Amino acid sequence: MLIIANVRERWSSFLGAFLAVMVGVALITTTLVIYDSSRPTVQGRYTNAAALALPQQALETDGSPEDRIPWSPAEAAPIRAKLDAVPGVASVVADRSFYAQAIQGDRPVTDEGAAEAGHGWGSALMAPYKLTSGRAPGAANEVVVDRALGAAVGSTLTVNITEGRKPFTVVGTVDGPGYYFSEAFAAKQQPGVSTLALIADKGASASAIASGAQQVIGAGSVLTGDARSELQPQYVEHKRNLGVQLIGAMAALGLFTTVFVVASMLVLSTGMRRREIGLLRTIGAAPSQIRRMILGEAAVVGLLGSFVGCLAGIAAAPVLRDILKGLDVTPPGMEISVAAWPLLTASAVGISVSVIGAWAAGRKAAKVAPIEALLDSRSANNAMGRGRWITGLSVLGLGAVLAIGTATTGADNRISMALFATMTLIVAAALLAPALVGPIGRLLTAPFQKRGKAGSVLIRSELTANSRRAASLVAPVIAAVGFAVLLSGAVETMRVAYPAGEALKVAGQTIVTSDGTPGNTDEVVAANPVGKASVPTRAFIGDKRTVLDVLGTRDPKWNKPGEAVLGRRTATDLGLKEGQSTPVRFADGTTVNLKISKVLADDPARGDFVVARDLVRAHDPAALTDDIFVPAGHKASAAVPGTAVHDALQYALDDYNTDAKLTDSLAAMLIAIAVGYSVIAVANSMAMAAHGRRRDFAVMKSAGGTVRQLLKLAASETAVLVGVGAGLGILVTLPPLAGMASGLSQATSSDVGLHLNNGAITTAVIGTLLAAVLAGVMVTGKTLKKSA
Repeated sequence: MLIIANVRERWSSFLGAFLAVMVGVALITTTLVIYDSSRPTVQGRYTNAAALALPQQALETDGSPEDRIPWSPAEAAPIRAKLDAVPGVASVVADRSFYAQAIQGDRPVTDEGAAEAGHGWGSALMAPYKLTSGRAPGAANEVVVDRALGAAVGSTLTVNITEGRKPFTVVGTVDGPGYYFSEAFAAKQQPGVSTLALIADKGASASAIASGAQQVIGAGSVLTGDARSELQPQYVEHKRNLGVQLIGAMAALGLFTTVFVVASMLVLSTGMRRREIGLLRTIGAAPSQIRRMILGEAAVVGLLGSFVGCLAGIAAAPVLRDILKGLDVTPPGMEISVAAWPLLTASAVGISVSVIGAWAAGRKAAKVAPIEALLDSRSANNAMGRGRWITGLSVLGLGAVLAIGTATTGADNRISMALFATMTLIVAAALLAPALVGPIGRLLTAPFQKRGKAGSVLIRSELTANSRRAASLVAPVIAAVGFAVLLSGAVETMRVAYPAGEALKVAGQTIVTSDGTPGNTDEVVAANPVGKASVPTRAFIGDKRTVLDVLGTRDPKWNKPGEAVLGRRTATDLGLKEGQSTPVRFADGTTVNLKISKVLADDPARGDFVVARDLVRAHDPAALTDDIFVPAGHKASAAVPGTAVHDALQYALDDYNTDAKLTDSLAAMLIAIAVGYSVIAVANSMAMAAHGRRRDFAVMKSAGGTVRQLLKLAASETAVLVGVGAGLGILVTLPPLAGMASGLSQATSSDVGLHLNNGAITTAVIGTLLAAVLAGVMVTGKTLKKSA
């Protein structure tokens, strides 16, 4: 009860920590709710499938489970027959998905799921879609389409498939998406079988069917109920992965900022209570009682902040969903659902951060001597202890190592490494700030002191005498400016580096790309007979059937029947050497023995596992071709609908711009989170500090200081603190950014310098300055008015 009474009576002292916890928990709640709501759901076209029988799962080179190993037609036939005999099964459908896209008016019909839009007619049995007109397809040139396409029964429709444009007769329409062909035609497009759908008799038990089916397929899997959501279209899974990466970055940054800000604010508020704690020690309070009191108060503040934060996070979830939907990184039809675990997790984080931050502050507070009840609460020894020096320098060293690692790490991890390096250096700067604030403050106020201004003397004295308090005020400024500099600078540096590097790699070539289609068809390849035209597929290598990407090439150097060329890393992972032979199982379930003709240095342009193009085409008829690189001296053609031609520079710019919108939006959102949260913390900290100095201002006012002079003093002192924090924030960010620029120079083989976004930095600094000055001046003015 005493703890609750303390919180109620000193609510203004705990308001800053409460708001910090509330904002942090709200952010974590929102991201976790969005993550939970974006979990895969069962595709609508599997509605009528009681169970899905899948083949055995393969492993990647790192041992993680990945693609299913398709059954060959010969393997699937007896399995299908046995499944058909399982009690309760009405029929078994071999579900196939392959590229199909209508061409209307010399343009492909917009369809983000076109890569898997083609199916055999049997797949329609799994879906709730019904024939709205016409009949089922029977011949190889017949198709049933979505009635929304507007194609009349009996009309001829041009459909783009992997071979290219083909005329089909529309024999029926359904009330759902997709292109449905005869079973024989679908089997020709995708010979391998990766999914067998079990349609149940009326009233049959799905669990009983699954149990019987599992005995038939052995090492494979049988999915029922929500487990059927494992099968997702590639474009849906791609969107979901992008969204998860976005909210993951937001959650990580939010967690760090919450821990950093809450800890610094609790240190500040506890330090300002030194005199009160000394009085408690005078009347007999033991150090353990002081620690329990501080921890209990923090727990109550954390609990209250977490409760309000959870409510705010739930309210903000639809807003974040709409933002992500605008970036096209949410699964179709995503709806917000609030489960218990996101709220419990966010609350646990809020309370834990409060208690841990209070524990760190309470350890020093419990050592306060009773005599300090007679001293000013800010008159404690401000020198840094040995433990803080050791910790600060150790963290600084770790940050330096991470900054160096930013230059040497791979492209996929470079931004994450820079972010971790910056976080580490921000913590180091906050730990070492008490030793830095005084010297930097004296440097900034030196020009004004020479003029004999009293204000500069007072500011200088305050920073020197109360460096710990000043360091706590500076900490959130370091975080706000540091993250703004890092994130905006990373985007600017990549904006220059990647297009320049890509243009250099393909200089002199003309590139044929898909335009409105998921890839290039064989018709496009035939129209451009010269140049690199790789066709990718997934294959299963060796006796362990390790799954990886295999490229079929028409490059005369590598396009040799029965042979494969490997990159050195891939050869090492697979345990293969030049001259050895290895079995390779392709998408149609056929296994081919290939000789490793060469093991070469890794080259992304060549590929890690390269075979003859005709071999891939023979065993994966549905695979689409990547961009085609036509060398100088040869003419590139974009005559086939759904293609476009670019020179090297335009190709590089378009390739970068594909992800630039997402990258820019992510950076903007993270900057808004980091700066916005830190600005709130800065305003709270300055308000708390101004409130704690009310006796100082009363003394200065009684000594003749006017309200205007005192407000100007408060604003000036705040501006100096923000200046110190901004300078440290910029300083700790430069090493990771320099490391990133160095790494990009090596990766792109071009000269990449450090680029900063001056607009973002200026906005962060000015926003932080205005919030801090406004909060400090308002509280100071209110305090002076009460003392009048």
